[in-house]
Amino acid sequence: MFKIRSKDLGIDLGTANTLVYVKGKGIMLREPSVVAIQTESNKILSIGHAAKEVLGRAPKSVAVVHPLKDGVIADYTSTTAMIKHFLTESNKKSLMGGKPFVMICVPSSITAVEQRAVTDAAREAGARDAYVIEEALAAAIGAGLPVWEPIGSMVVDIGGGTTEAAVISLGGIVTSNTIRVAGDEMDKAIINYARKRYNLMIGERTAESIKIEIGSAGDLKDEIRKAVRGRDMVTGLPKTIEISGSEISNTLSDSVNAIVDTVRLTLEETPPELAADIMDRGITLTGGGALLNNLDNKLNKKTGIPVFIAQDPLDCAALGIGKALDQIQLFKSKG
Repeated sequence: MFKIRSKDLGIDLGTANTLVYVKGKGIMLREPSVVAIQTESNKILSIGHAAKEVLGRAPKSVAVVHPLKDGVIADYTSTTAMIKHFLTESNKKSLMGGKPFVMICVPSSITAVEQRAVTDAAREAGARDAYVIEEALAAAIGAGLPVWEPIGSMVVDIGGGTTEAAVISLGGIVTSNTIRVAGDEMDKAIINYARKRYNLMIGERTAESIKIEIGSAGDLKDEIRKAVRGRDMVTGLPKTIEISGSEISNTLSDSVNAIVDTVRLTLEETPPELAADIMDRGITLTGGGALLNNLDNKLNKKTGIPVFIAQDPLDCAALGIGKALDQIQLFKSKG
């Protein structure tokens, strides 16, 4: 059993964003999981923030891709290059040298083949060795839930590609359900609505900003509106429309209802003793999707259970990996 070194680091490898936690240093890197590629030569031009800056603005000769889809690797080569870039940048910021041991977040529904692809990509990118931790477990640890105790804790982690509802006790996931409905699916719904309702073509970044600024899971007290710019699909010219919060709430309703159904299903599959704990302690929301306005209230109404948003929902998984690095030996068999 090897001992923990200061070189250990954790990667919250998300569909939308990647965070890197360096042991003893904290979160040292936070970048979009995006890669810009020269289509003819397959040469990687930029990664992370630099690649996201050209999203929706690149010429046809440049493809801007998300190497991960629904929480798993969709493009192995781009993922390896991305992890290598993030490891290099983290080394620079933390003044860390040598090859680190790496722990990576993965969905609990990941297959053995998909899990192997993640650890192989990390090793190829320069890790001395790589191990995995279920994202829901990492998020629960980062949220400060008593995951190592014989107490039922429930976390709902809503990321970019997946939403995972899990009940945890004694350091393991007792029951969980994962759906490929999360932030990215909400963005697509907004893009489709703008196209069908207003004949307006908008990009991913615009859709994301609409979701963040006026998106809601329902129960709007005050109507809010936002000016949205895009391309008119009829004339081909730039066009500006005004869209309301209630429109976006209705647009996101299918995604929100899918998340609610997943939470209810997980509760139905939970052993009675743990279910009683959850009734007392409530449900904790983590991930970027936890910030969707009124989602906590919606879940509370549909389940009758108190729902809380974690203190740092975007950072929970990365912070959880950081704490889990102290017990990395428990995860060796998963690597």
